[in-house]
Parts: sequence; C-alpha cells; structure tokens
Amino acid sequence: MKLILASNSPRRRQLLTDLGLAYETRLVEVDESYPAHLHRAEVAEYLAAHKAAAYASTLAADEVVLTADTIVCLDDDVLNKPADVAEATAMLTRLQGRAHDVFTGVCLRCGDGRQVVFSDQTTVYFRPLTPAEISHYIATARPFDKAGAYGAQDWLGMVGISRLEGSYFTVMGLPTHRVWEELEKLGALPAARA
Repeated sequence: MKLILASNSPRRRQLLTDLGLAYETRLVEVDESYPAHLHRAEVAEYLAAHKAAAYASTLAADEVVLTADTIVCLDDDVLNKPADVAEATAMLTRLQGRAHDVFTGVCLRCGDGRQVVFSDQTTVYFRPLTPAEISHYIATARPFDKAGAYGAQDWLGMVGISRLEGSYFTVMGLPTHRVWEELEKLGALPAARA
C-alpha cells in the first residue's frame, strides 16, 4: 500500500523517513476544534480521525493516509499551540517543575474503508525553569507550532526534561512503535520489512 502523510510537521516527516518508509505528503486544511466534552486522549484521537475524514474521498484503494495530533495535558487542561509569546510564556511557566502528559493520537485510514484510530501517552517531567530560560527558548525557537509551547527535541527539551515515562517519539509527535505495528496489521509495510 502507498503511505500518505497528511501532516506539515517536519518531525513526523523525519520519523517516517528514519523508519525507512516511503511516503507522499498531502495537505488539506482541517478545522482543529473539538467537542468540549472530550477528555485528554479522546481529544488527540478525535482530531486525528477528524483530519483523516477529510481525505476519505480522495484515497485510492491501495492508499493509506496517516494523520496525527499531539496534545499536552496538565492535569485536565489541554494546552494546544500557543497563539503568541504571552501564551507560550504562560504555558511553559505552568509546565516547569511539574509532570504533564503528552498524547499523540493517530489515524490510519485506508482507501478500501478500513480505519484504525489509537493514541499513545508519555508522561514528561520538567525540572524547574527560570524565566530567563523560558524567554530565551521562546525567542530563539519560536515554538508556536508546538502543543504545550515546546519540542522535546529542542533546546528546552534538552535542558528541561529530566525524565520520561513512555516513548520519546510520542512526545515528538508520532508513536513510531505503534505506527509500525498498526501498518503491519494493515499489510501496509514494504514486503521486505513486514
């Protein structure tokens, strides 16, 4: 099957490349709002499935589209992508010195109608951060395309994350171990690797 990545994320692109998977990128604008009653992992799964639905009518029978959404949860609050410096500063100030959960929801939708939706969770522990560290990171990394206002692979992740419980790649935006497993079940891996 031909793999379609429906994501603009350079991190997701790199992870699929590092897995040795050939793919094509297709992008469609999708509203990323979600029903207010959804809770934590449900939000990530809903958004991934919602994105995949936008591709359903365009998929050939031998294609599978991969959509994903990563959210950061501090207790029951979902921290999405910050709109500006003030919002990024507020998010990182709340996260510093605490543990939070990162959920990446994934949907694999096949052109033949099959669909798999799942999520993976990683708990991230941040050491206390100074206001200067937070300001430096926002000024240099401009993390406005990242849930929770940070990237684990960025400077702040390197100096701020003291421990993870779960997959590092889930925090980066794609639980590669689960994606591989589900692609294998769908018969969508290259024959030499399946």
